[in-house]
Amino acid sequence: MRLLLVEDDDRVAAALSAVLARHGFDVVHARSGEEALRRLLPDDGARPFGVVLLDLGLPDTDGFEVCSRIRRLTATTPVIMVTARADVRSRVHGLNLGADDYVVKPYDTAELLARIHAVSRRTATATAAPAGTGGSGGGDGEPAGASPGRLLLGPLVIEADTRRVTVRGEPVTLTRKEFDLLALLAQRPGVVFRREQIISEVWRTSWEGTGRTLEVHVASLRSKLRLPALIETVRGVGYRLTTPAD
Repeated sequence: MRLLLVEDDDRVAAALSAVLARHGFDVVHARSGEEALRRLLPDDGARPFGVVLLDLGLPDTDGFEVCSRIRRLTATTPVIMVTARADVRSRVHGLNLGADDYVVKPYDTAELLARIHAVSRRTATATAAPAGTGGSGGGDGEPAGASPGRLLLGPLVIEADTRRVTVRGEPVTLTRKEFDLLALLAQRPGVVFRREQIISEVWRTSWEGTGRTLEVHVASLRSKLRLPALIETVRGVGYRLTTPAD
């Protein structure tokens, strides 16, 4: 299995790489967040990574931000955060951003290996499932008419590159957070996003005291888009985007 190790300490990386290599992993070492993201870009000449081990204390970009950007590049590659940050808030924040597991340093190597194999098995099972049979992928793939950087959902068009939104051809002016919220929900139409996950992704903070802000932004989106059924409230859980009729 090809593995991406994101670790700025060369001594730690060398020791861990040696252990992983002995267990059959093909390790690629990235010393910064930007290098890790470059390594994850599609390359016709290389096998995709089976898992990413991500340290949070990177020299250029906080590991939480790197995880969020990884999830925008790939929804399936497992990410395990490996860090000295042991507080519960950091654990919850990391998992809400899309990490598949969270391991606190110092760790037992056998446990880390077991966790790598566990997330790999879960990913392989989810990938092998027939389309539309469940899991967190949210159905039959991209919405009809979608292309890189552009999402088409009935009369709603979202252009990620230009941050432009139109409804039935008419432009809709959104604030930065309103657009981020809409774009997040639109990544997986029909899939319920937990309130905690939305707060972590859009506001980069924990749920405490931010719930009302989320509700206000959802209400504003519904009003501006004039598609009242677009964002559905799942009571006690969160929100999901439905595909509106033309």
